[in-house]
Amino acid sequence: MSLSVLVLAVVAACLAGVDSSSADIMKDLTANFGKALSECKKELDLPDSINADFYNFWKEDYELSNRFTGCAIMCLSTKLELVDSEGKLHHGNAHDFAKKHGADDDMAKQLVDLIHGCEKSVPPNEDACLNVLEIAKCFKKEIHKLNWAPDMDLIVGEVLG
Repeated sequence: MSLSVLVLAVVAACLAGVDSSSADIMKDLTANFGKALSECKKELDLPDSINADFYNFWKEDYELSNRFTGCAIMCLSTKLELVDSEGKLHHGNAHDFAKKHGADDDMAKQLVDLIHGCEKSVPPNEDACLNVLEIAKCFKKEIHKLNWAPDMDLIVGEVLG
């Protein structure tokens, strides 16, 4: 289940220091991510209130608290084949996914390690959606420590522009 956080890692990987083509990579990634999110929202009958969490996700002072956001991240991770049959992060697929979207080997490994570390550090929760949400919050904090958090205004400008 923590693999769902990798979806967020991919966003970070695409924005975290790739060259000038990062805006184009991010625009494509965000567009595809948005399509998958729409599918998950329909399949799980998720409320539009999760849109704010995804838009504000990388803002350092924004607090994620919507259980349904965790459900959406879990669904996205499954659609992107980032989790195994037990709902755990699939390290190989996650690594390949990050590389496919602009990360080099070292960065992809670091992203997978961050997610795996967050998986281990979050207290177990029987509610899978809340568990994934806590992992996402941990991952977000770690990405901010590395100064890898993307500028969502830039992303939105590229996607809408």
